Amino acid sequence: MSRQIKDMLIEDIQSRLGEARDFLVVDCSKLDAISANEWRLGLRESNISALTVKNSIAKNALERLGVQGLDAVLAGPSTLCWGGDDVVALSKEITGWATRLEQLSIKGATVEGQGLDAEGVDKLSKSPGRTELIGQIAGCLLGPGAQLAGAMQGPGGLLAGCLKKISGEDE
Repeated sequence: MSRQIKDMLIEDIQSRLGEARDFLVVDCSKLDAISANEWRLGLRESNISALTVKNSIAKNALERLGVQGLDAVLAGPSTLCWGGDDVVALSKEITGWATRLEQLSIKGATVEGQGLDAEGVDKLSKSPGRTELIGQIAGCLLGPGAQLAGAMQGPGGLLAGCLKKISGEDE
């Protein structure tokens, strides 16, 4: 393959990847055509992209984008997956498909420049996603305020009840 064609392929991969920096790498080469089509349609519904790549060209494209951590897993048949709401949602979706389709195997991932193996991807899929974490943080922030409001209303309510009882006795 000539250098010009390689450069064109690298540019094409870079344009498809866009601003994505977190990727999962899977091996879907053992899927039959029906399962592969079902898998790709399911990913499309979840706003996840999948691109089967030649490893050396993918390494060059990712290196030019500044993505690190995938060199160890880009060996053999490789398909890059990216997209979804966040990397946790991506890993949950891919792990779910890997349990449904036994021929689909997870090779690894890169998250924030850190490489993960298949076991790391499985652990990542069991962690809370972005929206769940925001909810947990909001709950932690609102908890002390609610306790303070309850503490302030408690004695005030008790005092109001006493005053009402006293005012009722005078009549």
